[in-house]
Amino acid sequence: MQSGPPGGSGPAEPGPRLRGLRGAHPAASASSLSGAGAEAGCRAPAVAAVLPAGGSGERMGVPTPKQFCPILERPLISYTLQALERVPWIKDIVVAVTGENMEAMKRITQRYQHERVSLVESGVTRHRSIFNGLKALAEDQPNCRLSKPEVVIIHDAVRPFVEEDVLLKVVTAAKEHGAAGAIRPLVSTVISPSADGCLDHSLERASHRASEMPQAFLFDVIYEAYRQCSDYDLEFGTECLHLALKYCHIKAKLVEGSPDLWKVTYKRDLYAAESIIKERISQQICVVMDTKEDEAHVGHRLEEMLKNELNQVKVTSGRDLQQIILEQCYSFVCVNVMTSDFEETQILLNMLEERNLSILYPVVVISVHFLDYKSVPFGQKMENLMQIREFAKEVKKRNILLYGLLIYYPQDEQKLQESLRQGATIIAAIIKERNPGLIGQLLVA
Repeated sequence: MQSGPPGGSGPAEPGPRLRGLRGAHPAASASSLSGAGAEAGCRAPAVAAVLPAGGSGERMGVPTPKQFCPILERPLISYTLQALERVPWIKDIVVAVTGENMEAMKRITQRYQHERVSLVESGVTRHRSIFNGLKALAEDQPNCRLSKPEVVIIHDAVRPFVEEDVLLKVVTAAKEHGAAGAIRPLVSTVISPSADGCLDHSLERASHRASEMPQAFLFDVIYEAYRQCSDYDLEFGTECLHLALKYCHIKAKLVEGSPDLWKVTYKRDLYAAESIIKERISQQICVVMDTKEDEAHVGHRLEEMLKNELNQVKVTSGRDLQQIILEQCYSFVCVNVMTSDFEETQILLNMLEERNLSILYPVVVISVHFLDYKSVPFGQKMENLMQIREFAKEVKKRNILLYGLLIYYPQDEQKLQESLRQGATIIAAIIKERNPGLIGQLLVA
């Protein structure tokens, strides 16, 4: 078994560390499970998670196992690990991966700083992989930081959008009932065909549910179920809740899950997951500018135009840039007006690189420049701004996507208003799409 980094025996802060900066509030998050335990008159349980990740992804139709397929140039499994590590009361995460993918998985945990992850070799089937993960938690081995939990979560490596409230519900229910699992309404009616390929009967959809992940168990219950289960179950079974019922006579509590528990199964699901991630990291935009006093300045007018264009997105001014970076905002509009070309943008880029914000998601920086065509020839201005390509090549190595936007200024009021509106539309499209093909280009409004 491969152990995770040393020194991680206690619950860590949510998510990988970004040089001590953190946008979440772990104390509030951790207290939710403690509160649940207090209501039941007992201590909060020790919780671990097991992720089987040994699948080949045959249904995906790609040579790379789906858990390692890139989304925004980052492996899918890393998003799932981040979702679990964001929950501070999950102490350990055991990932079962094939021997041939062990080194690749080590590199993923190191690159994206997944600090509570330990690796074990998977089995040839899903159930055998889960059993290997449970055995790693059950066995008290020397020089291993893992210890047996009271409750264990079993989750799929390719369900990246699990939220803490669902995890809390299944863990709390498992502590009370011995086993619990998330369910969702059936989308399609289940039918049973006869031997000749004709309809035999169908199930009433309203009376049945789809079993989803995550599921949670008292560790001793699920471990004993796996120790007793037959080779047939280990080879062909898929439902962990059924093993707890069959071998330990534990009826699982079923918990209503959220729509985002869906599993990445087919190639098209990768595009859907990418769209969801882009939408989530585009919900906040920070506008940084070198004009602090004049609220009527064109930079502030562009900010107001952005708020109108993106009425569902939080648009904030970057007066307290350190705090905004700490909150992990991934979209920045840097307005260069009073300073020389790129000075304000360069300051922002240096700060983003120093804070290592882009380790998990690509950070978009749109460098906005205003052209006073009466005093500066257009050709000269364009020539000065073309150095954005060199900036963009350099910062792309650190997952920062730099774009340029040139807006004519000053003009008559009507034309200026139209230019600002076009600029806001371009900015909104860049932030939403995060198109790497436009990196380093200078767009004109």
